Amino acid sequence: MPPITEWAIIADASRARILEREGPRGTWAEQSDGEDAPPNPRSHDQGSDRPGRVQESVGGARHAIEPRNDPHRAAKRAFAHHLAERLEREATAGRFARLVLIAPPHFLGDLRDALGRLSQERLAGSLDKDLVQHSRADIVAHLEALAGS
Repeated sequence: MPPITEWAIIADASRARILEREGPRGTWAEQSDGEDAPPNPRSHDQGSDRPGRVQESVGGARHAIEPRNDPHRAAKRAFAHHLAERLEREATAGRFARLVLIAPPHFLGDLRDALGRLSQERLAGSLDKDLVQHSRADIVAHLEALAGS
């Protein structure tokens, strides 16, 4: 029986790193083909950064109107969907049998929601921490602690 390939996705809203190992005792190695989100420009570059105003029908009070959607949040969700589509393609191709996700809480929720059926079936665990900028050794320590629990 061939060893089981495990993938760990360490991501935030702008970057993803992929660690891979063969079998439960293998060494985690970083793949060089991680993912980077497209640039997420400032709000005023994506549209108006000041909310519209409304005047009360009685009196002279004016209030800001909350925007219907936040362009930054939409870009983060789009990156989560892009990453989830890649994971589904890789799962379909048989590149990994187990998957671990590590991301900040909001992005982890977006990524879990976007995962396809095969990726969800292979999801072995997740950790809600922002470790993208950490060293590989630090990430591996968190992965080993997650496997031990």
